[in-house]
Amino acid sequence: MKTIKRNGAEEAFDINKIIAAVRKANESGEKSMLSEEQITSIADYVEYKCRKLNRAVSVEEIQDMVEDQIMSTGSFDLAKRYVRYRYQRSLIRKANTTDNRILSLLEGNNEDVKQENSNKNPTINSVQRDYMAGEVSKDITRRLLLPSDIVEADQEGIIHFHDTDYFAQHMHNCDLVNLEDMLQNGTVISETRIEKPHSFSTACNIATQIIAQVASNQYGGQSISLAHLAPFVQISRKKIHAEVMDEVEILGSDASPELIQKIVEKRLRKEVNKGVQTIQYQVITLMTTNGQAPFLTAFMYLNEAKNEQEKEDLALIIEETLKQRIQGVKNEAGIWVTPAFPKLIYVLEEDNVTEGSKYYYLTELAAKCTTKRLVPDYISEKKMKELKEGNCFPVMGCRSALSPWKDEQGNYKFYGRFNQGVVTLNLVDVALSSGGDMKKFWEIFDERLELCYRALMIRHKRLKGTLSDAAPILWQHGALARLEKGETIDKLLYGGYSTISLGYAGLYECTKYMTGKSHTDPEATSFALDVMKYMNIACDKWKAETTIGFGIYGSPIESTTYKFAKSLQKRFGIIKGVTDKSYITNSYHVHVSEDIDAFSKLKFESGFQSLSTGGAVSYVEVPNMQNNIPAVLQVIRFIYDNIMYAELNTKSDCCQECGFDGEIQIITDEHKKLVWECPKCGNRDENKMNVARRTCGYIGTQFWNQGRTQEIKERVLHL
Repeated sequence: MKTIKRNGAEEAFDINKIIAAVRKANESGEKSMLSEEQITSIADYVEYKCRKLNRAVSVEEIQDMVEDQIMSTGSFDLAKRYVRYRYQRSLIRKANTTDNRILSLLEGNNEDVKQENSNKNPTINSVQRDYMAGEVSKDITRRLLLPSDIVEADQEGIIHFHDTDYFAQHMHNCDLVNLEDMLQNGTVISETRIEKPHSFSTACNIATQIIAQVASNQYGGQSISLAHLAPFVQISRKKIHAEVMDEVEILGSDASPELIQKIVEKRLRKEVNKGVQTIQYQVITLMTTNGQAPFLTAFMYLNEAKNEQEKEDLALIIEETLKQRIQGVKNEAGIWVTPAFPKLIYVLEEDNVTEGSKYYYLTELAAKCTTKRLVPDYISEKKMKELKEGNCFPVMGCRSALSPWKDEQGNYKFYGRFNQGVVTLNLVDVALSSGGDMKKFWEIFDERLELCYRALMIRHKRLKGTLSDAAPILWQHGALARLEKGETIDKLLYGGYSTISLGYAGLYECTKYMTGKSHTDPEATSFALDVMKYMNIACDKWKAETTIGFGIYGSPIESTTYKFAKSLQKRFGIIKGVTDKSYITNSYHVHVSEDIDAFSKLKFESGFQSLSTGGAVSYVEVPNMQNNIPAVLQVIRFIYDNIMYAELNTKSDCCQECGFDGEIQIITDEHKKLVWECPKCGNRDENKMNVARRTCGYIGTQFWNQGRTQEIKERVLHL
């Protein structure tokens, strides 16, 4: 059994430390209050409670248990002395908590930081530098930038104020990069003017530079559309045609137009291959200033092309992108593995979703790619148009969705827009705080929503007044805007141009506690839907009052799922079916252990997804489907007809020790800790295995905290 210290480092549980602390408080009075036998009994009981939690326990949790046990003996004076002792120790630590956390991460033993982001390797210098800056930002944010009640609510797991490690700076969350504007009209990178490219491969090269620059100036995900690269295929075609004609003239050949065109298209395919490879390899090998590869999503939407020729060229890019992703990339051991980025989203539309349709071959290729590499994810053009005023467009990052917005000419605009930030509400805490009293539930819900509103407005005000000079690539050179130097970004924060997100988590557990049933039970579904509608009403009210684009957002809580679960156990104890896990359920999802088939799950969740206006994604967990592509295509067709945005979670692991290619398993070790183990050779060294899992909308490859690992372990198959 492990203990997590205050600086985030993990160590073995030591019962003697409990005995020593109680003994010290016991001896600090005029006379000892407890016998040695009583002190040992207290320590034994605390150890028993910790083991029952089945996870690493924080020092604060242990001390709370000790305090409760002292009180249960009736030794109230001793309990006061123990509290006083804890307070004095906390004063000593307060001066150097940040220092200790930074030192522990530099030494590589900060377990919190190690498992905070499943796509960051905390042993790398650039990552450590980002984490050091993040610790300083968190400290400044908690001490100076946030009101004490919001800090306290965040620490208690009532809400989660996202990305405090970046909040000290004037930075925003996700965005939808206007790559079309930057490529067609030019941009500036590192004070160097970049003109419109004259070939497809050059356009891809410039795009990767833009992606890296954008990633270094915001902290969330970014999305680009491959449709914005499609016009450059025709530019390359004309260029190659001219070159071939010159060669024909030099050789004195009388080659037919058909032969010339065949040669042109062959060379063009090589260029498309080279350009797509540039994006794939540069994105995963680039290391941005936050110590990780850019969190990039590439959008593949055929109907976004402006004419038939452009559509055919876009199909060529999509085909090459899927083929290269199926192949994967080689790791340092030379094994083909699944890369985390770029995330791919493939749009299902009438001319690619029906067998025999013109672009159905691309959907078959997408299905094959999904079974091998977990991507692409799927957006239904039909369902999205129903929900988004006839529009189909990319999410930002893994799920953050814009609301439809029109410019002064009445034209819809999506590219060049962004999300200001997120604050997530722990719905389970609302339910448990009500004690199951329905009237009290809605009263507490109102209080918590007001708390979230104030926290979100603080996020908004932190961005207000930001000068475009803070991130020229974003605000001056086309990624998001073309503002003047010295101009503030304020006009982009209002009128619904950008969004700001009220996140939510734990709808399943909230419903389970209040109704005694899963939200999939028809008797409980209406309550769960009412909770979603209530948040929408609140966001609509805030938007009307401020003109700021509030929306509710199914938060991709990676490390926060563990934080919320621990906080709930600390505040309310272990409640079967509600707080007895080391995680809580993401957004509106069906609980990972609930027995439900893929089609029923997607159909059920579609009703909740449509209410999650600020973004959400549904998934189905499937076994190895590489030899059953028709079944995958059946699920894909169901997505098109029934839900806006969904993905299939397949398995893609390998063991570098023995070469095993399959599913690396999660087991419980001798310390009651969940670890990854190769089923063939028993290898448990995470540095010698490659594991890729859908974390919560995106692929993680650097492993996860204990809460998320338990959630992954308990996922049942839906197909």
